Amino acid sequence: LMNAAVAQGVEPAQIAQHCDSVSLCFSKGLGAPAGAVLAGCREFVTEAWRVRKLLGGGMRQAGVLAAAARLGLQRAEATLHRDHTNARRFAEGTSGIHVLDSPLLSINLAAVETNMVMVNVQGAWPSPAELCERLRAVSEEEVAETGQAVSVLLLPWSARTVRAVWHRNISDRDTELARRKLEFVARKCQE
Repeated sequence: LMNAAVAQGVEPAQIAQHCDSVSLCFSKGLGAPAGAVLAGCREFVTEAWRVRKLLGGGMRQAGVLAAAARLGLQRAEATLHRDHTNARRFAEGTSGIHVLDSPLLSINLAAVETNMVMVNVQGAWPSPAELCERLRAVSEEEVAETGQAVSVLLLPWSARTVRAVWHRNISDRDTELARRKLEFVARKCQE
């Protein structure tokens, strides 16, 4: 919800007005250590409260977590905008994936709207799982060629897609290192 609102330049309420209920996790892009909120009509929230208690859910002394969630909400626009910018830079940078012109990888830039980038893996090899493993691993060859030991954690998303997601702990520098690592791995896979 928050990523969509920031990307569209609207208040979250403008999106949520079309929903019967909304759940917002404060530990995702907002950076709180834990916590979520559920909103909806009185009957829905009353039933959710009952089921939560029935299943043993509940917290005591949650004020510290609430303070972290509040801080995350206050900084959401700036934080999420930075995440979106980094995702976009990763996808289209001056020598980024989009212009890599690799027969192995492609990105639909029109689909990069928030903090997520879907990398399409083309051809029979590597599979998304193999690509993710190569991005995670650090080889002596990489260190010798690039002078860096970089491990990038991406998720195989489907049979031909890898998902990359940015959050508040990924800096501009991290984004650049991840982009370079993907270029290195793509080049090695082509060789």
